[in-house]
Amino acid sequence: MHRTPKLQEMVQTLTATPSISSTLTQYDQSNLDVVHLLANWLDSMGFAIKIKPVSGYPGKANLIATMGEGTDGLLLSGHTDTVPIDSHLWHSDPFTLQEKGDRWYGLGVCDMKSFLAICLSAVAPYIGQSLQKPLTILGTADEESSMCGARALDASDLNHARYAIIGEPTSLVPVTRHKGIMMLSLKVMGKSGHSSKPELGKSALDAAGSVIHELGRYRRILSEKYQDTNFEVVEPTLNLGCIHGGDNPNRICDHVELAFDLRILPGMNNHAIISEISDRLEPLVTDLGLQFELQTMHPPLDAFESSGTDLLATIQKTNTRQPASVAFATEAPFLTNLGIETIVIGPGSIDHAHRPDEFLELAQLDPTIAIIRALIDKYCI
Repeated sequence: MHRTPKLQEMVQTLTATPSISSTLTQYDQSNLDVVHLLANWLDSMGFAIKIKPVSGYPGKANLIATMGEGTDGLLLSGHTDTVPIDSHLWHSDPFTLQEKGDRWYGLGVCDMKSFLAICLSAVAPYIGQSLQKPLTILGTADEESSMCGARALDASDLNHARYAIIGEPTSLVPVTRHKGIMMLSLKVMGKSGHSSKPELGKSALDAAGSVIHELGRYRRILSEKYQDTNFEVVEPTLNLGCIHGGDNPNRICDHVELAFDLRILPGMNNHAIISEISDRLEPLVTDLGLQFELQTMHPPLDAFESSGTDLLATIQKTNTRQPASVAFATEAPFLTNLGIETIVIGPGSIDHAHRPDEFLELAQLDPTIAIIRALIDKYCI
């Protein structure tokens, strides 16, 4: 007998199951407990379950659950991880679902564990039906850090799905375009020495000052050269995130590491931008006799531009909001590159994600379910 757990119970259990992903190993956790929770629920509903470990990332796996046979069906996609937390800034336990007024509070309720639970509730009426095209529910690993889960997918994993929605928090606005992102690490290696005799060393910190100045100049050049008025922030952005170097005031600094991110617009190329940055910065360092190293911290993520005209039309029969472009990145480029017509749309606001007291407005639950069911009716029945 097939059984669908209650939505609030699922969200409560998922919230209570930590699955933080982080580029810092001291915060990073496995997502397997969340994957197995979802797998057990979906198995009890009659889905065929596949848990696919992500090669090179111990303790990380994608969940792929399918109902129906064949190809060219519908994919409902969400990530199973959350960002790290500043628990001391929360007014409640981040791992306990709290309902206050018309909101749910808890880590991941907005971004985006609730969406995965909503998917299970939305598909309940279709359990036991004979679908003409397969319905696939995907739960990925590490979207908030390396995106290793989405990078590991191929078309056959997803039953060669033809249409997909990714339930990131967009306040149920269909997102058809977003910026790409890359995170870069720049290292300057100098030579230490006693600060009383500067000629005996080579200061990496002095060179880093010139590098930072040039990055600021290059940021202005990018903003003048590339603009897209469909975005709230119309230009590419370059953010200097953190800097580390040296070890004492009376020693010549022998190393500096600067980390920054850059978000490109559709039509721009991450690798071309990296080459431009390297060409601009390397002479500033090497001309001083220092060494220079520029690397990506993770493979860059392309900008996203949907070709989903049919998918958008189907969504807008239930939800009439106009499509938008956003600055935050998602896993959409990976699905698009697999030939899947993709739109990002989900409950909750990105403004309420990645922050203390993360919350989801309950008024968005039923409209989300209505959108999912309209898509199933169109592409699977």
